[in-house]
Amino acid sequence: MRINDRVFGMLMLILAVAYGWEATQFPIPFGGHESVGPETFPIMLSIILGISSIYMIVRPDPDEKWAPVAMLIELSVVVLAMLAFAWAIEPIGFMPAAALVVSFLSWRMGASIAKSFITGVTSSIIIFFLFNNVLELALPLGLLEF
Repeated sequence: MRINDRVFGMLMLILAVAYGWEATQFPIPFGGHESVGPETFPIMLSIILGISSIYMIVRPDPDEKWAPVAMLIELSVVVLAMLAFAWAIEPIGFMPAAALVVSFLSWRMGASIAKSFITGVTSSIIIFFLFNNVLELALPLGLLEF
């Protein structure tokens, strides 16, 4: 897997550079430059991806066996949950969609239903508050819009 990791690392490094460059091409928002604008998070993600890619190129993992089928099914469930979240965020809003997805994934990781529900609701409220009030980036309200 050493060669596979290095090739994958190089491909991800190319993606990180392209993604970061594209993020710098966003138009300047109305009102001029802001400390946190539309390019902030894509640039942060490209930096993290670039550092991770370089690490993967320099220090690839030793050969490992493929994950068992049960683990691949669990990973597929996570991917489907993220796709459902991406689909649901506009019609039902960020807070209900995030609460449902975080609750479901917490439950899949072994938390009780009550604890996973509390985790989902609490985390969605905190993240919504941080984005809307601290970062001043609007998230869709969906069903909660009055």
